[in-house]
Amino acid sequence: MALNTGKILRVNLSNGKVSTESIPESVAADFIGGRGYGIKYLYDEITPGVEPLGEKNKLIMLTGPLAGTMAQAVSRWMVCTKSPLTGAFARSVCGADFGAWMKFVDYEIIIIEGKAAKPSYLHLTTDGCKILSAAEIWGKDTKETQAWLNNKHGNNTRTACIGPAGENLVKYAAVVSDRRTAGRCGTGAVMGSKNLKAVAITAPRAVHLADPDTYNALAKEQVNIIKGNGGFLNHKEWGTTSTQDVTNAIGIYPVRNFRYGQQLGYQKIVGAEYRKLRVGDMGCYSCPARCGKVHTVTAGVYKGAHSEGPEYESIWAFTGPIESNSIEASIRADQLCDDLGLDTISTGNTIGFAYELYEKGLIKKSDTDGLELLYGKHEPMVALVKKIALRQGIGDLLAEGTKRVAAKLDKGSDVYAIHVKGMELPAYEPRGAKSQGYNYATASVGASHCYGYAAQDIFGAPFPHPTDRFDEGNADIVIFNQNGTASNECGVICAFAGGWGWMQLYGKMLAAARGIDVYKDDVYLAKVGDRMFSLERAFNIRQGLGRKDDTLPKRILTEPLHTREAKGEGQIVSHQDEFLDKYYSLRGWTKQGVPTEKKLKELGLGFAVKDMAVK
Repeated sequence: MALNTGKILRVNLSNGKVSTESIPESVAADFIGGRGYGIKYLYDEITPGVEPLGEKNKLIMLTGPLAGTMAQAVSRWMVCTKSPLTGAFARSVCGADFGAWMKFVDYEIIIIEGKAAKPSYLHLTTDGCKILSAAEIWGKDTKETQAWLNNKHGNNTRTACIGPAGENLVKYAAVVSDRRTAGRCGTGAVMGSKNLKAVAITAPRAVHLADPDTYNALAKEQVNIIKGNGGFLNHKEWGTTSTQDVTNAIGIYPVRNFRYGQQLGYQKIVGAEYRKLRVGDMGCYSCPARCGKVHTVTAGVYKGAHSEGPEYESIWAFTGPIESNSIEASIRADQLCDDLGLDTISTGNTIGFAYELYEKGLIKKSDTDGLELLYGKHEPMVALVKKIALRQGIGDLLAEGTKRVAAKLDKGSDVYAIHVKGMELPAYEPRGAKSQGYNYATASVGASHCYGYAAQDIFGAPFPHPTDRFDEGNADIVIFNQNGTASNECGVICAFAGGWGWMQLYGKMLAAARGIDVYKDDVYLAKVGDRMFSLERAFNIRQGLGRKDDTLPKRILTEPLHTREAKGEGQIVSHQDEFLDKYYSLRGWTKQGVPTEKKLKELGLGFAVKDMAVK
């Protein structure tokens, strides 16, 4: 069985140098791939104090050892960098086909350094990589950009690109592939800061596996398990377009900038109502779920709006923050974010923040370019999406994100800025799902629902043990979810696919793909997740973050939640310090949240000890 650790493509945009490197076996054994490779190389190559939008920051695109194979839902990819939104470790995951195409040109890592003198794009084939002029596509939206590249390089091309938001360095700009996005953390702004419009790959389908016979047999077993799984069948039918039915019913759907947990008239935006406008579905490489539900607006002011989405987070982003029940407006706003290259979560959250500032009189009509930011009015929300991407008028301020807007305005507006470490909260109310909330507080990247999703709180998942969603003492649950997510993102497997009944095969598939047998041990995979998370923590500590940054927003800690007809009225997060003490202790970190020498050495991270010694 031949060892297959993957290859690195390294591109320096400043001097035009392109090189290929092999990945050492020791790195593959310790970090597996995907996000594991991402934090290892970012830690080794990004020094403290690097400016996120400066030339010395690096943009790393990664896929995993399973990508491009016949296995289902394992071809996702991600971007890792230092975030311009948080100043912390950034990881943003994306779907579509791009991850598989990376493997078809035999790269698992693309490290992009420096800054191009002029707008450029990369074109990868099996013959190598060229740095080409992007003069003709700079300024184009993501749909136009991908169409142009397909026309130039052929329909067997897959692209990751930025839109105008990335070019304009919006702090929460996304990297887009097809209609899927690496949305969170502002990765698109880092790409734009490098004058890099796109990475396009043209390649025939071919992958290398250490033990292809064993791997393909396992993949067939996986397919047979998945196709009869109830969770898969539900996801195939609905995607996430009905999650708002659940979150509204239990009072954790954030409304009016996280003041309420249930939206008035939410029955108008349930999954069945979105289903009426569904015209098709789309999916990622080698995944039969096709969970991207395509919607078209057929009448009214948004007639003709068409989007692969919105999915749950985007449904919320363009309804809950401004308490609008317009499905049509949410489809239009989602389409604009995909076209312009914006993270829907931060965009919707920031717009909801602006609406509350307007309500409180902290900004006025003269500040909003004449827009009346009144709850329930969706037309200003749609207008603000464009303004943010183009940095026009008030959009130039809102493009900085809630933390920086509050700092600039002052006037006590920080109370209304709903973020962790500078990244805006997603669509789950922390006061009604407290393990989910504490995941936001402690996640390496800031407030991300997918960094350690608390299915225990939201859907009553019984593993590793049942929880009371109002209980603040479940540090073990938060760690379990975070480490498991980290391990799965070495694959890189879809977050939903982990619940489709086949995970007992995951380690064996990794071993057959890589040729490293230790992956077969589930205990070892859990340790890799712990290793990754602790190294991400060390990265953040080295960049100046610490306990002070592991905090939920002031509103969550000081104001009671109002849930209208749902359970949880009056809930508040009141034991954050006690939680952090317990969480840090279980992780093997100091009371200030610094990984101890003992813990680092236990995880094989002795090289980071010297960096923590002065903290």
